Amino acid sequence: MRLNYRRSPFLVGMCVVVLLMSSTPGGYAEGDWEITPQSEQALELGLEWLARNQGPEGNWESNDLGLVSMGVLAFLAAGHTPGRGKYGANVERALSFVLKNAKPSGLLNIADPHRDMYNHGLSAFVLGQAHGITNDQAISPVLDRALKLIQNTQCRDGGWDYRAQAQQNGHDLSLVVMQAKALRSAVDSGLEVAPEVIELAIKSVRDHYRSKSGKRGGDDPASQNEPGQFTYDGNRGTLAMAACGVVCMQEFGQYDDWRIGKNMEMITREVEQIKLPGKNEGNVPWDAYTLYYVGQALYQVGGSSWQANYPKLRDHLSTGQFRDPNDPARHGSWNAGGHVGGKPGQLYGTAVGCFILAIPNRYLPILQEGKIENLKALQRSNVAPSAK
Repeated sequence: MRLNYRRSPFLVGMCVVVLLMSSTPGGYAEGDWEITPQSEQALELGLEWLARNQGPEGNWESNDLGLVSMGVLAFLAAGHTPGRGKYGANVERALSFVLKNAKPSGLLNIADPHRDMYNHGLSAFVLGQAHGITNDQAISPVLDRALKLIQNTQCRDGGWDYRAQAQQNGHDLSLVVMQAKALRSAVDSGLEVAPEVIELAIKSVRDHYRSKSGKRGGDDPASQNEPGQFTYDGNRGTLAMAACGVVCMQEFGQYDDWRIGKNMEMITREVEQIKLPGKNEGNVPWDAYTLYYVGQALYQVGGSSWQANYPKLRDHLSTGQFRDPNDPARHGSWNAGGHVGGKPGQLYGTAVGCFILAIPNRYLPILQEGKIENLKALQRSNVAPSAK
């Protein structure tokens, strides 16, 4: 993988803008329809929970670097950078925990090896965003090794396995999307990514598409004329996987891929069915994993999909957040649901809740730049893309 640390004037200017905006409420929000007083309060309470429950090690008592990185992401998305502002110390502690636990091989996992590429993909993505915002040279070598590991562990079909090892076939789409975001994050930071890695990953994502008649990939005209969606492993279609496939296509610059529209139809149908929860339930819509990718899919596609559906996610989070000042262990938090419980579940749910509520601020590089049209050109050349 060809990596360097040259930055375009846009990226340098962007870093300055983000730092200046860290004390400016609202950021790039398009209007009151994106941010409400209730959502601002919910975001602040969530950040307060993360800060209050972090602990001296900076890891919220978790050895999952991916979850710790999600804590970092929540603060970054709200405009807080390492060592600066109200939560600067919290960001710095969490980021330091991730960096100091990176292995010499580049692997960002110190938990069960079965979670290698989950934790690695999440952490590499967040490190890329932090690098793009701060230009902190302490991040550069760790990110360099992390991205090389993603390239070296890519399976022959373009996917990835749970363990950090290259094999004939990748395991499922949930692993591809995490590496896709890490690779796109590298591009956002001004780093070069080998075009063949992206080309093969795009093929893997498309192979996870299944039409209603059961055909994989959907390259034949008949499949394009019938319903279909992205799946976990070619067979199991879920809302989360529909969103993951859309996010992958967007991250890889495949903005006009017809599969995006097919999956957005399903996503918007599911979002439309969301009902406001009871107050103080502390639950996110669906589960934190699904919410994380649905929110990004809606934002990246943008337009009417974002305008019509984001307020439903925002209002669910604002209404259902657990609130009880007499219970500091839960006040301001959300539960992750799914398979993550206990304090790790609170960390995950709260970090994702904060991230979704902070998206309209557009502080993160991946949320500011919009489409990088020449990602397609990157697949045909060895020239690093410039931000548009």
